[in-house]
Amino acid sequence: MKRIGEKEQAYILEVLKGQFSSANTYQMVTRLEKAFAEKFQVKHAVAMVNGTATLHMALETAGVSPGDEVICPPLTMSSTSIAVLHTNAIPVFADVDKDSFLITAENIEKVITPKSKAIITVSLYGLAPQMDEIMRLAEKHGLYVIEDNAECYGAYQNQKLVGTFGHMASYSFQSSKHLTAGEGGIVVTNRDDLAEKLRKYSGLGYAGIDEKKGRITKDDIQSPDYERHVVLGWNYRMADLCAAVALGQVERMDELIEVRRKSAAYYHEQIGDCKWLVPQLVKERNVHSYWTYVLRLDTEKVGWHEFRNKFVELGGDGIYAAWKLSYQEPMFRNKVFLNREKLGFYDSYDYKDVYCVNAEFLQPRLLQFKTNYYKQEEAKRQAEILGKTIEFFNRKRGME
Repeated sequence: MKRIGEKEQAYILEVLKGQFSSANTYQMVTRLEKAFAEKFQVKHAVAMVNGTATLHMALETAGVSPGDEVICPPLTMSSTSIAVLHTNAIPVFADVDKDSFLITAENIEKVITPKSKAIITVSLYGLAPQMDEIMRLAEKHGLYVIEDNAECYGAYQNQKLVGTFGHMASYSFQSSKHLTAGEGGIVVTNRDDLAEKLRKYSGLGYAGIDEKKGRITKDDIQSPDYERHVVLGWNYRMADLCAAVALGQVERMDELIEVRRKSAAYYHEQIGDCKWLVPQLVKERNVHSYWTYVLRLDTEKVGWHEFRNKFVELGGDGIYAAWKLSYQEPMFRNKVFLNREKLGFYDSYDYKDVYCVNAEFLQPRLLQFKTNYYKQEEAKRQAEILGKTIEFFNRKRGME
C-alpha cells in the first residue's frame, strides 16, 4: 500500500490538463468539499490553505473579537492558540485529564469568565475529549465550540462521528496527518450562516460567495460597476492541486486510518502488564483513530531520553516528545505578539503565572510512537522493538 496512490495522481493530472484556466479553477476544491461533507455526514465543508487558517476562520466566524477569551488546552501543537492571537483575542488555558491527556468540561468551567467567547477542544493523538459534557457546558454559558480535529479522522464517541459535536470542526491535511495533501485544511459545519461566513471570510470577503458558492464567476467580474468586497476577508482558499490530492485521500480514508489503528494495536500488544508505561485512556463508547500511539512513562523508573535512546539503539525509528506546553513557549511567556502585546487587554493575562498541573506533569513523560507504517511488516517490527526495550529495562531495573 502506498500513501499517495493512483487516485491522487489521476486527479492531479486532471487539474494540470485544465491548464489552470479560470473556467476550471476551484472545480477540484468543490469536489473535495462535497466528498468531505458526505463522508463526515455534515451539510458544509470549506477547504482552506492549512489547518491553522481553518481555526482562524472558525474563530472569526464565531464573532471572536479583540479582547475576547478563547479557552484551549495547553497540551497540543501551539497552532491552536496561535489562531486565537490571529483574531486579537486572548488564549486562556484549561488543564487536561492526567489519564486521557484531554481537556475536560470540569477544567474548562474553572476558567470561564464574562469575557469568554469560545472553546477550542483538541482531539489529541486521535482521541476526542468528552464532547457531550463540553457541549452542555458551552450551551449553559452561550459559548461557541470549535473542534480541532487535526489529529483525528474517523473517530467516534457515543456512536457519533467526531467532528459533528461542535458548532464547527477543523481538520488538517498537513503532511503528517491521517489524510494529507502536503498542506491544507478544511472546516465542517451544519449551519448555513456559519458556512457562508467561513466562505466569505476565507475568500477575500467577495460579494458573490455564499454558503454553497466558493468563488466568483466571470459574469460577476466582467463589469466596471461590480463591487467585489463586502467584508474584510483573508485569501485562505485552497488550490486545486492540493484539493486533487486531498480528494483522493478522502476516497481512501478508511484504509488510511486502518493503517494507523493496526500499528497502534501492535504496539499495544507489547505493553502487556507493564506498570511503568501507561497508554492513553480510551473510555467506553470512544473509538480512537491513533494519529500516534502515546504512552506515559514513569520517569522515576526510566528517564525519557534513556528510554528513547535504547529504543533507537535496538532499531526503532525514534520517539517524538510532546510539544512544550503552549504557555511555556517563549512567544507566550514573553508576549511577543508582533505589537499585539501593546493592546491593553493582554495586560490582564500573564502567561508566566499559568500553571496547569496535569499538563505539566504529562508533558515531559509522554512518548509518541509513529503509526503511519504502510507496510505492516515494518509496523510489527517497530512494535517488537518496543517490546524488547521494555524487556531490557525490566531486566536492568528488576521491574515488572
